[in-house]
Amino acid sequence: MTQGVWDKKGKRFKSKKALRDEIAAGGEVYLEATSVFGNEWGGSLSEAPDGDFFIVGPCPYRDRRWYAHVTKKGDVVKIK
Repeated sequence: MTQGVWDKKGKRFKSKKALRDEIAAGGEVYLEATSVFGNEWGGSLSEAPDGDFFIVGPCPYRDRRWYAHVTKKGDVVKIK
């Protein structure tokens, strides 16, 4: 499943590079759970459980221009 993502101001990221830059700068990002089955994390990435997250942006519903695979392990976040 793919999830949406936005910054602490509620603004969606226009590109994967913008998401990468925000995380590298120590900014807080929030994942949007889009699954109707309730099997995705929704909330702050820093509070998310360790694991893999698949992001689509800028909007998972209407505008799917870029995709990202986010891996979180402890405080380390990697984006592919």
